[in-house]
This record gives sequence, C-alpha cells and structure tokens, in this order.
Amino acid sequence: MSKPVIITCAATGGIHTPTMSPHLPITPEEIAEAAIGAAEAGASIIHLHARRPENGRPDYRPETFMQFLPVIKERCNAVINVSTGGGLGMSIDERLAAALHASPEMASLNMGSLNFGLFPLVEKYSDWKYDWEKEFLEMTRDFIFPNTFKTIEYALRNLGDEHGTRFEFECYDLGHLYNLAHFVDRGLIKPPFFVQLIFGILGGAGADIDNLTHMHSTAQKLFGDSFEWSVLAAGRHQMPFGTTAAALGGNLRVGLEDSLYIGKGELATSNAQQVTKIRNIIESLGFDVATPDQTRERLALKGSANVNF
Repeated sequence: MSKPVIITCAATGGIHTPTMSPHLPITPEEIAEAAIGAAEAGASIIHLHARRPENGRPDYRPETFMQFLPVIKERCNAVINVSTGGGLGMSIDERLAAALHASPEMASLNMGSLNFGLFPLVEKYSDWKYDWEKEFLEMTRDFIFPNTFKTIEYALRNLGDEHGTRFEFECYDLGHLYNLAHFVDRGLIKPPFFVQLIFGILGGAGADIDNLTHMHSTAQKLFGDSFEWSVLAAGRHQMPFGTTAAALGGNLRVGLEDSLYIGKGELATSNAQQVTKIRNIIESLGFDVATPDQTRERLALKGSANVNF
C-alpha cells in the first residue's frame, strides 16, 4: 500500500512579484495567515521565504522571518521549512542567515548552479507596482544562480550538522541528483533524505513527464530505498505533475511560489485553495494525505520543540 502523500506548500517564494497577483503574501502577517491556512487545508510542510513588507522584495533578514515563524508554530503543527534559496542575487551568507538563526526542522538546499531565467515574465506586464520588479526580472538574462560544491558543503555542515536541520534537496536537473549522490557517498548526507524534483524553470529540466519519470528512476538507481521524493512544477504544470507524482508513489509541492493560478487564466486566491485542490485530487485517487507527525517520522526530523523560535 502506498504511503500517505506529503504535501508541501511554498507560500510566497522569491520569484513572483507583487504586480503579478494581489493574492501573493507580502507582509509577515499575510505570510503567517497563508501558511496556517495551507496547513489547515492539508499541507504538512510549509516552505517559507520572507519579503520586505514595504514593497514585497525578497528579504533574507532573520528579524523579518521572526515576525511570522513563531506565529505559524503556535497556531499549527506543520513542519516549518526555511528556504536557503532566498532571492536571486543574494550571497550564500544572506541566504543562510534566517535558517541559521531559527534552527528549523527543515530547510531547502539547492543542489547545483543553474541559469535561472525569469526575464520572459517581463513581457507579460506593462505597469509595475514597485520600481524594483522589472529590473529584478530582467537581470536574470545574464545571471547564474550559484550553488557550488563549496557552498553546499558549507550549508550541510553549518546548518545540518550544527543545528540538526534536515533538508529539502532541490534538484532542477539530472546533474543535481549526481551532486546529491556525491555528498551521500561522502557521508555528509544521511538517509532518510527528501529530494524535491523541480520542473519548468527556464534553465532547468523542462516540464515534460518523460523528464519526471527519468529523474525519478535515476534517483532510485542512485539512492535505492533511502530517500523520500517529491515533485514541483512551475505554472500550469503544477497540478498535473503533482498528480503524477502521487500516482507514482511520491509526494508533491504546491503554493504561490510555484504557480499563481488555480486553473486556466484564474488566479489562486490563496495557498490553501491550491492545497485543497490537490488534496481532493489525491483523495479521489484513493490516497491518504500525510499528517505533520507522520512526515516528521518519515523524514527523521528533530521536532518542533527543538527549533529556535
């Protein structure tokens, strides 16, 4: 029998900008409410970025995270996952700052460098709510999102070993799985580990189901039964890829970080709306949805009592 499906919800991210949707959580209060709503709808992991409340720009400062992390922890039982992806253009120290301060149960960790092209989004909008948005997107024409072996090891040792934080290993392409295997072989990553297969970002693996099945089979060859796997796909591919992952015995991620929409041409009004939709699909297929405590047990997390918020 298949294990219950772990739903991760990425509530706001650092990709979309305020012009693109009035429903994108910006302030600490909005991010907290979005996370709690997603947890109540069935997400057992909440993947979190911060934004500057005055203009929605991605924000790495621990003091911003600390305005919503304790609120979320107090009001729901979900696993809180602090992103170390931050916002494009941040240094590795900036990207790790909040997680090192908060010592969460989980944190995301990108497993390789890649071109990260957001610039096509510029063509979709003419009037911008804030001055920083267009420039932020345009700069990705000539930008590499750096995740070197040195910086990955730095995060594993300083956040993983020192804090007992476990990771959502984000793999945007086939080579990232082999980078992950390198650290597993060296003993720096120990099972059970959580692999997030990512599709549809310009510069990474395309949103093609053949790519999903190939990356999944490659992960099985590399890691055997020592890992849990999940899938996220950008934009309109979000729900189909999540459904396919569940059907294949995996887990999935939704949220406004990955897609602003709930259907064709229809903006999602909340993260909870996306979680509810995918949960209904999963349950209609005969699968159960994992609770936060089931997720903690499967991923060998340290527990919410052992975080610094």
